Amino acid sequence: MTGAKVSRPAALLFDVQGTATDFHSTIREAARDLAGARYPNEDWSAFVNDWRAGYFAETSQRRDDGEWRSVAAVYRSTLNPLLDARGIALDLAQRDELARAWSRLRPWPDTVPGLLRLRERFTLATLSNADVSAVVEISRVGNLPWHAVFAAEMAGVFKPDPKIYLLAARYLGLSPADIMMVASHKYDIRAAAGLGFRTAFVARPWEYGDPAAADAEFSEEFDINATDFEDLARQLGC
Repeated sequence: MTGAKVSRPAALLFDVQGTATDFHSTIREAARDLAGARYPNEDWSAFVNDWRAGYFAETSQRRDDGEWRSVAAVYRSTLNPLLDARGIALDLAQRDELARAWSRLRPWPDTVPGLLRLRERFTLATLSNADVSAVVEISRVGNLPWHAVFAAEMAGVFKPDPKIYLLAARYLGLSPADIMMVASHKYDIRAAAGLGFRTAFVARPWEYGDPAAADAEFSEEFDINATDFEDLARQLGC
């Protein structure tokens, strides 16, 4: 589904966690590998979604002291109360290892094929709330063919703060109107649209392990609505 107003941009910016990668399955399996044998009745899907909710709660708060807090630190600090509330006993090394799984997120099956098609015609870059180091590691592990990596820590703010979108545009040397923001999270692309960016919504119904938990409905407010990255490539003429 494509809106009537779409025209070809010069560059595409991609959200990473959830849009380009399947964080739910990756983290669920990492947790099961570490603790599943001792806690066979634990609902690991709920565990991942609660952890992700804790991350959102922390990164949505503006810090009064102006100090940047890395996403790695957020995931690590929100893990402890999550484990303790469930009575899951992991030692320090195991907790650190589980938190590091967020830098090894696997791409969705369509991600690499779609990006390779898009790469032939467009400049591709990330625009992620994850740390630069995490995005680099995720890209290395998944062979994600970006031309550039931009992340929130480069602007010292998390999406949907306007500063991070405008920073990416400045580094690309393009106006927002020449860039399309691609995400499965509507708040993300709505924020970009408010700054003049073009928008592509990619539906990820299994982002949280259950289609009932994800907002995967297409909307005419976006320039493009796509079922996956290969559909996005098709709609952009690749």
